[in-house]
Amino acid sequence: MATIGVQAMMLKDNFAKDGPFETLRQVSEIGYHAVEISQIPMTPENVAELVRARDELGMDIASLSAGLKPAPMGGESLTGDFDKIVADAKTLDSSMIRMGMLPFDAMASLDAVLEFCDASNEMAARLQDHGISLYYHNHHIEFAKYDGKFLLDIIADRAPLMGLEVDVHWVQRGGLDPVTTLKKYSDRVAMVHLKDYRIGQIAPEGFDALTKGDFPAFMAAFKDVVRFAEVGEGNLDFPAIIDASEEIGARYLLVEQDEQYGRTPLECLQTSYDNLVALGYGHLF
Repeated sequence: MATIGVQAMMLKDNFAKDGPFETLRQVSEIGYHAVEISQIPMTPENVAELVRARDELGMDIASLSAGLKPAPMGGESLTGDFDKIVADAKTLDSSMIRMGMLPFDAMASLDAVLEFCDASNEMAARLQDHGISLYYHNHHIEFAKYDGKFLLDIIADRAPLMGLEVDVHWVQRGGLDPVTTLKKYSDRVAMVHLKDYRIGQIAPEGFDALTKGDFPAFMAAFKDVVRFAEVGEGNLDFPAIIDASEEIGARYLLVEQDEQYGRTPLECLQTSYDNLVALGYGHLF
């Protein structure tokens, strides 16, 4: 049975302010008991607090995050910090490592993507020797086509030892159906990101700009209506998505919301939790 948890990226400011244990205590009070660690410095102090959250709160550390190579925004990389990342995973009883996106420089050409795939496949083999699986998380860019073939298909084919973490919002933003996509990659998916896709309303400032003749500002507001949303607050069919995720054997369904539009992350997580319970998925928490 799949477990619904939280993707910690949206809580990074809470982690920095309150620390991992207190943040996850608040998350557990909402009703979540699994977390994917992302964009959280894996200092000895933070790792110790994550261990405490696991032991005292029963928080399942579902997976850890790392890039293949050092990234411009910093963070640990599998090429530079392999032994430490493996040690942290074992300390936290995590058997999955996920890469959050295609490296920026790999977006420049198909040859660069193929180089990334080959290196990732080799890294997946190294991790398997330690009982750890490697996964790749999609955005929308993976649904660009090269000679009629989706980039995500190229990645999946070229790096067969690497699993997939499917983000249903980004699949939708890429122009595909999330349920169809989950079933297409059914044998590769262990984790699914749950975040809704909402079309909002044009902000009043946009119409003010239009009145003043500032058409570029109005168009910026027009484009900004495509938004991330709490689960159940947008247009995605989450009963179908969750049922398909369970059907293919996904282990974790991780709630995430890249932007909160004036709300706090904990408020957003509460709304997603309430909506998921109302949809009949309370038993998955």
